[in-house]
Amino acid sequence: MLPRLMCAIWLKGHGGFEQLEYRDDVPVPRPAAGEVLLRVRAAGVNNTDINLRTGWYSKAVNEATGAGHATARAEDAGWTGSALAFPRIQGADACGEIVAVGAGVAAARVGERVLVDPMLRLPGCGSLAATRYFGSDCDGAFAEYVALPAGNARRIASPLSDAELASFPCSYSAAENLLTRAAVAAGETVLVTGASGGVGSAAVQLARRRGARVLALASPAKAAAVAALGAERVLDRDAALVAALGDESVDVVIDVVGGRQFPQLLAVLRRGGRYAVAGAIAGPVVELDLRTLYLKDLRLLGCTILEPGVFDRLVAYIERGELRAVVSATYPLAEIAAAQRDFLAKAHVGKIVLVP
Repeated sequence: MLPRLMCAIWLKGHGGFEQLEYRDDVPVPRPAAGEVLLRVRAAGVNNTDINLRTGWYSKAVNEATGAGHATARAEDAGWTGSALAFPRIQGADACGEIVAVGAGVAAARVGERVLVDPMLRLPGCGSLAATRYFGSDCDGAFAEYVALPAGNARRIASPLSDAELASFPCSYSAAENLLTRAAVAAGETVLVTGASGGVGSAAVQLARRRGARVLALASPAKAAAVAALGAERVLDRDAALVAALGDESVDVVIDVVGGRQFPQLLAVLRRGGRYAVAGAIAGPVVELDLRTLYLKDLRLLGCTILEPGVFDRLVAYIERGELRAVVSATYPLAEIAAAQRDFLAKAHVGKIVLVP
C-alpha cells in the first residue's frame, strides 16, 4: 500500500534559498506504462541544482556559479537554454528501492535496489536534443518517491550505504564521460581542475583507474585528501601552471572550473592535446586565443550527454569495489538550504547528500 502524499522540496522559481519549499502534501506519483516508482533512500546535491535555482544557465549571467539570479532571464534559464517549468522537484542523483511498476514492467523488479541514470533518452531516438535531464526537465530525487523510466533505474549490488551510492550517479558518470570523450589512455598525463569537488574527485579516481598520471588543482587545505584519491601531484588551484608544470606538459585537461585560468590550461596542453569540459564554476566566459587552438592542433570537447555505455561501466566499477565513495556530509531533506550553503562554501571534499 503506497501513501497518498509525500514530503518533497518544491523549487518555486529562480532566486535565493527562499525559492526552496519543503512540503508534506505532495501527491505520490504513480508509475505510467514503462515506468517504475522509486522510494528515494538518498539524493546527492550537485552544482546543477543550484545553477537552476539561481538561473545561472541564462546567457545573461557571466558570473561564477552560486550567483546569477539578479541578471538571469527566466526564458533561457533552463540547462537546455529554454524556460524551466515550476514548481519543480529537483535532484539528479538518486539511490533507492523500486516499490511499484507500471504496465509493461516486470513485477519482479519490485524490491530492487537501484541507481538512477540521470539521462532520460526517448526510446529509439539518438538525438542529443531529445534527451531530458532527471530533476531538471522532469521531477527528480528531492522527494520521498519519484517515477521514472524503468530503463533508467539500474539494479546495483553493493555493500555501500544509500548515501554512499547516491554520491556516484551524476558526478562519476560526468567524469567517466569526460575521460571517454577525451579518450584518456594509460600512461598519459591528465590535469584535473576542481579536483576536490564531486566531478573532480571522481575524475581523479577514474583517470588513475585508466592508468593515467594524474595532476590535480585544489586548495592547499584539500591537497592531502585529493592525493589520497590518486593524484600524483596537487597544485594550488590558483597556481601559475606554465611555471609549475612547464609549457606543453599535459596530454589531457579535464575541466569543471573555467574562468580566468582557461588560457593557462590550453598553454600546458601538448600539441594535439585534448581539453574536455563539463562545468564552469569560476565563470562561463573565458579568453580564447584561436592561434593557440589551431596552431597546436588542440581538440576542445564539450561534455554533457553521456556516451553509450558510460553509466553501465560506472555501475560495474562500483559493484567490483573499484571506486571510493567520498561523502563529506549528509542532511535531512528538510534541511536542503543548509546543505546547499555547505556546498557553496566549498570547504568539503566529494559530495553532500540529502536523506529523505
